[in-house]
Amino acid sequence: MSGLARGIDGAAHEGAFPATVGVIASGIDIAYPLQHADLQERIANEGLLLAEQPPGTEPRGSHFPSRNRIIAGLSAGTLVVEAAPKSGSLITARLAGEAGREVMAIPGSPLDARSQGCNQLIREGAVLVQAVEDVVELLSSFDGTPRSTFREPLAPGWDAGEDALDSAEPADIASLLTTAPIAVDELIRQSGESAASVQLALLELEIVGRLVRHAGGRVSLGE
Repeated sequence: MSGLARGIDGAAHEGAFPATVGVIASGIDIAYPLQHADLQERIANEGLLLAEQPPGTEPRGSHFPSRNRIIAGLSAGTLVVEAAPKSGSLITARLAGEAGREVMAIPGSPLDARSQGCNQLIREGAVLVQAVEDVVELLSSFDGTPRSTFREPLAPGWDAGEDALDSAEPADIASLLTTAPIAVDELIRQSGESAASVQLALLELEIVGRLVRHAGGRVSLGE
């Protein structure tokens, strides 16, 4: 199961046919990215294609975190193969950890930017895997209690398990964020918005690479 993104996602779908599931951020009739139009059509015909948005809906930034939560929630585990420090894959891994799923990552050279996100996940408790057998062993024995300890505490009032993203609109927090780290619960207090709205705004910023996450549940704008 993946989101049809360029690179690893597309390769994973190709290698898993016909037992592959694609979750898209647009309407079921909209192909995104366009280069994967044929792949999306093949998944719809031979595998399973899921879309939360109504037909005809173009993908928006706020749709991708919602799509990622579906991927994380429907899967017993999430494996991150490559991830830069601000990769959207880290959002899926975070949501999987919050949902009590297994979080796995393949390590890489610390000199390779594409491996920094994976190495960070492992440092924070994701299970290090190096072969297909590692993944099979973890998921075949998964009983609802993950071996990974990767978790990020949710802000007060945030409950991803109750589909909070469905009814939330991103909060306007741009004026409250600077390059100085600030606690997420302080952002919620200062903005006067719901925790779900603030989290959705943060996820949108993270997708476009403008958000930096720090220890202790703090965030800032990127340099």
